[in-house]
Amino acid sequence: MKLTLFYDSYCPLCATEMDMLRDLDTKGNLSLVDIHDDDFATRFPTIDPVAADRVLHGLYDDGTMIYGLDVTHQAWRAVGKKPWLAMLRLPIIRWFADMGYLVFANNRYTISWLLTGKKRCEPCAKNPSSQCEL
Repeated sequence: MKLTLFYDSYCPLCATEMDMLRDLDTKGNLSLVDIHDDDFATRFPTIDPVAADRVLHGLYDDGTMIYGLDVTHQAWRAVGKKPWLAMLRLPIIRWFADMGYLVFANNRYTISWLLTGKKRCEPCAKNPSSQCEL
């Protein structure tokens, strides 16, 4: 079953992860959609881009929605990588992992800056060759 991920291309870490998933998705199990695309609201009227900006959203082709680490786990599972993510979905660990995910999601631009030296940059997200101040 195909999984559509709705992601924030303005986040350097998020965009990098989507690039890795895109490269590994040789079977076409994933569809990666930038919530900042100009036609996003038209193409996906049932997906709230503000909510999808707060927490990663995923949509299976049968209409089932999943969120946060469930999306991350299922996306990596779809490409046959990072099987260890399944342990983050175990009942006792799940609560702690989800809290950690929310901390990451709410601070992803700062975390991106600390890890990559790049902050949120809208012009760069849409045109990586543009010159912008990070």
